[in-house]
Amino acid sequence: MKTARTLSLLTIGLVTLGCQPVDLSQQGEQLTVAKVQREIKLGMSSSQVVEVLGSPNMVTTDDERRETWVYDKVSTEISTSQAQSGVWLLIAGAGQSGSRHSQNQRTLTIIIKFDSNSKVRDFAYRTSTF
Repeated sequence: MKTARTLSLLTIGLVTLGCQPVDLSQQGEQLTVAKVQREIKLGMSSSQVVEVLGSPNMVTTDDERRETWVYDKVSTEISTSQAQSGVWLLIAGAGQSGSRHSQNQRTLTIIIKFDSNSKVRDFAYRTSTF
């Protein structure tokens, strides 16, 4: 009986902890053009790039077996606003209500090219909003 009660309390505690919201702002700085401009320098090692930007989305090699890393990030912002108009009756509830939605997407693509010694030889970035 005592074991069943302890197990129940432990399960409730774990479920409650699992439902806590996660603060993503505490998980590191976002990838931005400013961060690339500020942090990425020619001659950096590939391990230094990983420390700054994290793992790339894609890695390719050219004819000379030099690596190119691509970071491709997409963010979506959705806004909703509510609008109400009309006469509301206590019983019938006549009136109009509506909502307006807008959605913006932003992309950031970063391309980092390494030389044969795994040092940054060139980098570029592109952003778009639509």
